Amino acid sequence: MMNDTFNIRGPAEYEAILRDSKEMNFGMPSDLQTGALLRTLAASKPNGSFLEIGTGTGLGTAWLLDGMDAHSTLISIETNAEYQIIAKRHLGHDARLTLLEEDGLAFLQRCDVGAFDLIYADAIPGKYIGFEYSLRCLRRGGILLFDDMLPQPNWPDDHPPKVEALLQTIDELDPAAFSVVKLCWYTGHIIITKK
Repeated sequence: MMNDTFNIRGPAEYEAILRDSKEMNFGMPSDLQTGALLRTLAASKPNGSFLEIGTGTGLGTAWLLDGMDAHSTLISIETNAEYQIIAKRHLGHDARLTLLEEDGLAFLQRCDVGAFDLIYADAIPGKYIGFEYSLRCLRRGGILLFDDMLPQPNWPDDHPPKVEALLQTIDELDPAAFSVVKLCWYTGHIIITKK
């Protein structure tokens, strides 16, 4: 019988980042299944250009780096320097990674059209605000990944309407331009591929 939690080996830095995240009471860690998905998607884009919006403490970042080849690059953006310092401590030595402390929406608004092969939007910008910029920044064949699309215990009261509005926008995407799959799996995932 298939078990999607069996034999998931995390990146080398994962346990140390997770330990530091718990010590600082970081309440939004990526789960193992999302991490394994990130690693697999990153591995599908050799020589890829990747963007993560919402570094947090670097858990998702570690999975992306673990799937990337030596010629790929990752830009990871976070507004909270206190969180991102953990990512810098454990992952900052990786020459493929650029960590930026700035607003994700501002970054997306100035990025080149078709700049990225994969965007992991794990924050408000690029997802609930500026979704159109995430789509614009994808290359043909590029993948946009959202998680936390199913109700979560840490959602504030005003969050469910934002999720519903985004889902409606995604449902209205032109199927000739984008392929969409919704996965009611763990925290809820949406994968959008630009045709």
